This record gives sequence, structure tokens and C-alpha cells, in this order.
Amino acid sequence: MKEQVQEVLDRIRPQLQADGGDVALVDVKDGVVSVQLQGACVGCPMSTITLKNGIERLLKQEIPSVKEVVNVQ
Repeated sequence: MKEQVQEVLDRIRPQLQADGGDVALVDVKDGVVSVQLQGACVGCPMSTITLKNGIERLLKQEIPSVKEVVNVQ
């Protein structure tokens, strides 16, 4: 499942990088995907929306076993 998650994140990455941000996969455990938002995404007031409405929504759509996506520091 970790490889599937990485593939989806690799498709999202160019959009984040276009705005000066990035995302790194930290871990996948029991359907919970841990990522680390980087660059301009750190401290951005819109980062929660990016995480939940962007990254999490797409991962759940592509990989039904994903339950949640969390940002870790």
C-alpha cells in the first residue's frame, strides 16, 4: 500500500511545488497515511485544506483502504 500512496503523492507533487510547497510520505499504518508538508506549505493557513480536501480526498478515491491522512512534523 505504501507504494500506491507514493505513486498518488508523486502525481500531486507538481501542483504543490508550483506554489512553493511539497509533501513527503512518512509512514502508512492501519490505513492512516502520515505525511510531512514542506516548503511554503509549512505554516500556510490553507495547509489543512490542502491536506484534507486535496491530498486525503484523492488518496481515499484512489486507494479505498486509506482512512485518514495526517501531517506530522
